[in-house]
Amino acid sequence: MNDMLKQIIEMDEKARQITDAAQKQKTDTEKEISRTREDIRNRYLARARARIEKNRPLEQAAAEKTWQVKEHRYQALVEQLDQQYAQNGEKWVDTIVRNVIGE
Repeated sequence: MNDMLKQIIEMDEKARQITDAAQKQKTDTEKEISRTREDIRNRYLARARARIEKNRPLEQAAAEKTWQVKEHRYQALVEQLDQQYAQNGEKWVDTIVRNVIGE
């Protein structure tokens, strides 16, 4: 009977050791996965930042070119409106005044 209890206790200890080892391995694996995920994330972000910095001058040049084209277009429109006002401003004011006072 003593031998049987001793065997049960030994089996229980071995089962606990196996369970503890499996739990430790699970914890270690989860930590490793977490570190690997963080490492992959950091590498991805570093590559993305490097790509952004590499493309920044090209994007800035394209934006500047677009701005210059629009600025030139708007400046031409302003000049055109100024010319039209210089030619027709008096007529426009007279027309507005007549419409307001009801003539």
